[in-house]
Order: sequence, then structure tokens, then C-alpha cells
Amino acid sequence: MTAVNRYTLADMRPGLTESFTVTVTEEMMAAFAAATGDVSPIHMDGAYARQRGYKGRVVYGMLCGGLFSTLAGVYLPGEHCLLHGVECRFARPVFIGDVLTVTGTVTDVSEFAAEAEIKATITNQDGQKVTRGTIKAGLAR
Repeated sequence: MTAVNRYTLADMRPGLTESFTVTVTEEMMAAFAAATGDVSPIHMDGAYARQRGYKGRVVYGMLCGGLFSTLAGVYLPGEHCLLHGVECRFARPVFIGDVLTVTGTVTDVSEFAAEAEIKATITNQDGQKVTRGTIKAGLAR
């Protein structure tokens, strides 16, 4: 089990960076489909996805976006975080078996709002950015 970081508002500084790596699995796809009910054939049917020009089933964009929740809740800032917002852009498709590196860097800290802004990216094993976003993380003082 991964240890949860414990950054507080006082610890947050622009430039502070954390990252983790995860491999997308069939089990993750099945759990996401079960939790959301999204059974779109682009995600469920490899033959259909290949007909559409992809090399296989396309991983749910929001499964990747959900990794930003892990970034904020476990790594940066961790235990003292309550998400205020996440904006995502899906730059490239992700496929089962891809190894993703999720990285967040603090870009701004508001003492008044008790909030940090974090620039987040997800990069695949080929060094391609597949997802990028901005996280607004509320923090304990």
C-alpha cells in the first residue's frame, strides 16, 4: 500500500512536484465500466475500436482523469486535500497495457482560499503527453 503524503497549506510552494506510475489493466477498465455504466463499444469492443482506426480498446478518458484524484489525494498534497476542481484535456488515446506517469507541480498557492493550483500531466511509456489538467486542491491550514 502506498503511503499518503501529508503536505499542509504551509508546506505548499510553487515548483513542488510529485509523481507516480501506473499500468492500465483490463481489471481497471472492468471496474470503471461497472462503476459508471459506460459500455460504449470504443471502450468495450476491440474489433469495433480497430474499425475506428485505433490499435485496440480505448481507455476511458475519465479513468485517466480519475488518476488526478489519486495524485491530489495521495501524493500532492495528500491526506489534507479536498478537491475543489479538476479540469482535464485528453490529448491522445490511452490503451490497455500503457504505463502512465502522473505528475503534478504546484503553480500557485492561495493562503486566502486555502487552495493550491497544481498543473498535472499524464505521460505514456513513449513519453507522449496523453492527458493534462489543472487541479484546485483545498488544504488544511
